[in-house]
Amino acid sequence: MPGNTANLRKATAARTAAAAARAENALIAMIRAGEPVTFRGLAAKASVSLDFLYRNDGIRQRVEHHRSASAGQRPEPAPPAQDQPSGIVRTLTTQLADLKRRHREETAALRQALEQAHGENLVLRRRLASHAPETGEPS
Repeated sequence: MPGNTANLRKATAARTAAAAARAENALIAMIRAGEPVTFRGLAAKASVSLDFLYRNDGIRQRVEHHRSASAGQRPEPAPPAQDQPSGIVRTLTTQLADLKRRHREETAALRQALEQAHGENLVLRRRLASHAPETGEPS
């Protein structure tokens, strides 16, 4: 078994080299196609992990360089349609505010009812204690 570690190291180095080659090829393809260069996009395209890309200094530097270079070339996003998302967001925000208000009111009512029940319970315990015979045994 002592000779097995050398084979494991060779296999690990081969896998790492294959992953680096896939990442390089995918990066070149993304740049040529004019796709936005991101770590997530490259990881998906090259079938490698984000951790691998971040740990590989050469690839990480190239991705950061192309990402920052293409950031100035990106077109401004189109403004959202007037009635679609903002109307939905406004409606949902209103519904959420109404639900929160109702929740606060119901919680306050329940808290008040609980306080009243605790008060009545205390009164009944005191009455029971005043009418109980004193036998010395706990009831």
